Amino acid sequence: MPAQEMLSPIIFGWDAKIVASSILIIIYLILFSEKMNRAVIALIGASFMIFTGVLSQAQAFQGIDFNTLTLLIGMMIIVGISEKSGIFKFLAIWAVQKTRANPKGLLVVLAVLTAMFSAVLDNVTTVLLIVPVTFQITRKLNLPPYPYLILEIFASNIGGTATLIGDPPNILIGSAINLSFMDFVNELTPVVAATMAVLILVFVLIYGKQLKTTNRQRAEVLRINAKEAITDKILLIKSVFILTSVISGFILAEHLHITNGTIAILGAALLMLLYTFGKSHSERDHLVEDAFSLVDWTTIFFFAGLFALVYGLEISGVLQILGHHFSAMTEGSIEKATMLIVWVSAFVSSAIDNIPFVATMIPLVKTMEIDMGGREAMMPVWWALSLGSCFGGNGSLIAASANVIVAGMAQKEGHPIHFMKFLLWSIPVMLGSVGIAALYLHIRHFM
Repeated sequence: MPAQEMLSPIIFGWDAKIVASSILIIIYLILFSEKMNRAVIALIGASFMIFTGVLSQAQAFQGIDFNTLTLLIGMMIIVGISEKSGIFKFLAIWAVQKTRANPKGLLVVLAVLTAMFSAVLDNVTTVLLIVPVTFQITRKLNLPPYPYLILEIFASNIGGTATLIGDPPNILIGSAINLSFMDFVNELTPVVAATMAVLILVFVLIYGKQLKTTNRQRAEVLRINAKEAITDKILLIKSVFILTSVISGFILAEHLHITNGTIAILGAALLMLLYTFGKSHSERDHLVEDAFSLVDWTTIFFFAGLFALVYGLEISGVLQILGHHFSAMTEGSIEKATMLIVWVSAFVSSAIDNIPFVATMIPLVKTMEIDMGGREAMMPVWWALSLGSCFGGNGSLIAASANVIVAGMAQKEGHPIHFMKFLLWSIPVMLGSVGIAALYLHIRHFM
């Protein structure tokens, strides 16, 4: 609804644009300070959008992207229940043993496995699964865990870029402009694969000769029984069936005309049904409550508040003005807009959380479409936003949740990852990966 059609009176008669912008800036500053819980602050900001009259309550709910929320909730439940079977730990140990516990092979396999898991799960879940296995293996091989952990951080952010469900920015973008699972796979998997290949090659060249172990220590790793990681074979079968069905549903979603959020929620409900089938009433209820506790509700409510906050900027007309200015700055050139977005997104996402940044940029890019040839013509810009914001997560230790979690786990294990030492790797990796992304976008769309 355009700004002039707003029904709610603005407090004190102030301009809606000024009120909406002020609320958003204040809330974002608090969020970036990390002094308060982000979900609480986002909900407070959304509430102020309503109380000041920028949005009505109905408009605030209208601004929430429930497809994104249901997709996140469904996948969190599916992954959380599946993890209880031990399948992911089994795959990690099995893959490591296939390298015969060779230190260089271990470096490659853990990086590839992290990227692949991140593409179908999410970055945070992936590192929570992979990092403990990494410490277990490197400890037995008497290897320094640092190069493995650093490469896993980079792989989680790069690998998550490949699919719709791999990274929150992609979920936001896909839901906002109705992109399918296969749209992301077809467009982004080639550049993700190329970037991962370059990154792994660099790490092998730099660390390959330094990573040495003994035959006795390798034999100790090979004696680990990977099958012991499977704690529930029946749940394993159920989880694989549902996870495969859901991914297949994502692939077919555009032909079935069903949203990804609906598919994820259905998959989660069916897995909970299979998970609790045949249990007593009290045990069944307990397991369902446990399944719902696997959802990161802080993230869900953070998204909900964020959607309403950004919708306030859209309703008040702020984003329309910014979109016109941006279009004028790029002189109507899609190529200039693409290159500008991919680099700006990367640098901003290196410094701050990429989720609020992308949530703000989505309606801004939408307003530019009118001046720059429509949705189809603007697709390179959308892909630039995805690549820049996801690859930018490698720019610093605080740029992505997965980075912070790995650092925390490393600290507990007595192998701290220091902020400044990490920058020696993260800045070149971010610049190199975004450079590859920019080159890829130029070749694919403008040559």
